[in-house]
Amino acid sequence: MTPPSTYTMQPAGPLQGTVRPPGSKSITNRALVCAALARGVSQLNGVLDSEDTEVMIKGLRRLGFEIQHSAHDAVASVQGTGGNVPVHAAELFVNNSGTTMRFLTPLVALGQGDFRLDGVARMRERPMFDLIEALRPLGVMVESVAHSGCPPLTVHARGLNGGATTVRGNVSSQFLSGLLMVAPYAKHDVEIEVHGPLVSQPYVEMTRRVMQAFGVEVQQPEVGRYRVAAGSSYVGCEYAIEPDASAASYFWGAAAVTGGTVQVQGLGRDSLQGDVRFCECLREMGCEVHYSVDSVTVRGGSLRGISVDMNAISDTVQTLAAVSLFAAGTTRITGVGHIRHKETDRIGDLARELRKLGAHVEEFEDGLAITPGTLRGAKIATYQDHRMAMSLALVGLRIPGVMIEDPGCTAKTYPNFFADLRSLSEAAAQH
Repeated sequence: MTPPSTYTMQPAGPLQGTVRPPGSKSITNRALVCAALARGVSQLNGVLDSEDTEVMIKGLRRLGFEIQHSAHDAVASVQGTGGNVPVHAAELFVNNSGTTMRFLTPLVALGQGDFRLDGVARMRERPMFDLIEALRPLGVMVESVAHSGCPPLTVHARGLNGGATTVRGNVSSQFLSGLLMVAPYAKHDVEIEVHGPLVSQPYVEMTRRVMQAFGVEVQQPEVGRYRVAAGSSYVGCEYAIEPDASAASYFWGAAAVTGGTVQVQGLGRDSLQGDVRFCECLREMGCEVHYSVDSVTVRGGSLRGISVDMNAISDTVQTLAAVSLFAAGTTRITGVGHIRHKETDRIGDLARELRKLGAHVEEFEDGLAITPGTLRGAKIATYQDHRMAMSLALVGLRIPGVMIEDPGCTAKTYPNFFADLRSLSEAAAQH
């Protein structure tokens, strides 16, 4: 059945309810890599079923790894290879999955043979130069086919020598995460120095904690320097994947926008995912936030604009932008210049769509300032960006006539998003 080209939001009263988003994409893809390289079998529970995770699973299977995945049960059984890449040549198509491209490029370097990685047109614009330059001192022959520093990439794999390398931190933390996850299988210790500020730092801590769960420690002798000992190895295990905190931000944001109360289950203050800190932005804006061991609840309040550096939680920028339309005063978001290189330009394109809705938006290199105006319905372009669709849908919970183009793009990380949001709205209407 052809998916609808638009989804028209229906305004709702204060949302009241509980929701459990699907598993974290970021944790799922990290756990799949560690499990594939481990000794023995791993069972992953809570596995996200989405385009990005399916691309990762398909890529690993093309490399010869044995993975049994039940989408219905959210479980994957992975037969690890002890750090070996089973096949000696493969062409991998990663669609527009940045994590898959940035994790599988160093992974194939562990093998023996020739590998090519490519994606959709937007992926061919997404920067890989810093990862290419970081891999070369470790003994990896990797090239950008178009000499653009972007995919497609070719890797002439002869194993990972190890040693010292550097990586810039200001484009994507995924480069560092990808290097760390394959480092246990280098011939010599790997030491990585990060040059400049590291964007999205909580994702690197997530990588360290997933690696630790599979039996490998990442040492950090000083700030900006990471070391992994040669000869360390992942061990197969049973591993539970948390619900996606970035996805949870839309439901917390919905509580803020509608003045309701929404509890997200499966996440707590000590979550692996830094995006739980989004709730502290909502608290500063005037919401009440309550944490328990296994849930986070947001109750909407009288909202006010804030100034916030969102570098560490940049996947929730669009969510905060949607909430800011209902706040008194200006909300200023900074520190997120790197999100211009995501699925779309998440600063420039976001500014364009917010203006359609009636907001006054000042755009600058590393963020934007949003001042609410007289809000109105509009047809929202999503630029094949799942986060644009899910975040700006929140505006339609208050403002009639908000239509989301290409709602199917949410399949990248949350195929059932609109159904879950509608269920929450309908439940509130029955009270």
